[in-house]
Amino acid sequence: MIPTLAGRLQTRVLVLATVGVLLTAVIVPVLPGTAGPLSGTYRTAYLILLAVAVAGLGWELLYHLLMQFRWDKDWPTLFGLVTVVPEGLLMWFLLDAGLVPRVHGVALSTYATMLGFVWIGQWLFVNGPIRVVLVQWRLRGGRVL
Repeated sequence: MIPTLAGRLQTRVLVLATVGVLLTAVIVPVLPGTAGPLSGTYRTAYLILLAVAVAGLGWELLYHLLMQFRWDKDWPTLFGLVTVVPEGLLMWFLLDAGLVPRVHGVALSTYATMLGFVWIGQWLFVNGPIRVVLVQWRLRGGRVL
């Protein structure tokens, strides 16, 4: 079954809130370009993750609109991986412009490392283990609840 809009929204939030949080916890201590206490780096990283979640809901609406022009109303798996480019660039511009509340002065190397690590981990999870952990996920159009 093709994931529905509600299913994609729920999946995005669930995966960010679980896999994204865990991967962020793993990557923060080794992020390049960070200075100061580790607690401040964690706070900044999780605020960025929250901003990605909020912006991601908007992206899903845009993706849903674009998918209406495809005959099968779905993305090929590779498109799901490549969406990191526009989403990542938008978030970087928002960070660089100071439009993400309480986040200031993030180095591009720090952001790119975190984004790449968390994105790849989430993409791999959604295209593999989620189908084992949540067997009914695909049958419900991607809806978790």
